[in-house]
Amino acid sequence: MFGRRDRTLRRLARSEHGAAALEFALSAGFMFSMLMGLMKVCLAVYTYHYVAEAAREGSRWAAVRGSACKISAGTSCTATRDQIQTYIRGLGYPGITPASMTVTTSWATYPAGKPCTPSATCNNPSDLVTVNTSYAFPLNVPGMTSHTYTMTSTSTMIISQ
Repeated sequence: MFGRRDRTLRRLARSEHGAAALEFALSAGFMFSMLMGLMKVCLAVYTYHYVAEAAREGSRWAAVRGSACKISAGTSCTATRDQIQTYIRGLGYPGITPASMTVTTSWATYPAGKPCTPSATCNNPSDLVTVNTSYAFPLNVPGMTSHTYTMTSTSTMIISQ
């Protein structure tokens, strides 16, 4: 009574129909997670590159805006800490949130390298300007816990004007 139906069920149980779809579903989930993780790590490397570039651009911008910088007769274009931070945040690198970038600037005498006190002026030609940029980068890879990494870069240049 169950002979024909029983043989059909046994034959279907031994059949491998759908096995490839199941194997693909299991391996594709893992592979797509790895691919997304790789893309996030590449985005972190991209972000670090632009944090370093922002530090270089900021120190270059400050180096040409020392105490001897003049736009026209009697008009000074000397750079301040706030102006340097505004300049760097305004560079507009794609994928970088300007509000997450911190910029600190310091000046020092050259060649002694002594840091300036508030009463001294070290924004003269041949003194040093140092720009330090840091950026909080959120790294969240699928299947792992999220972390926020702080990427920093420092650039020092000699003030030319």
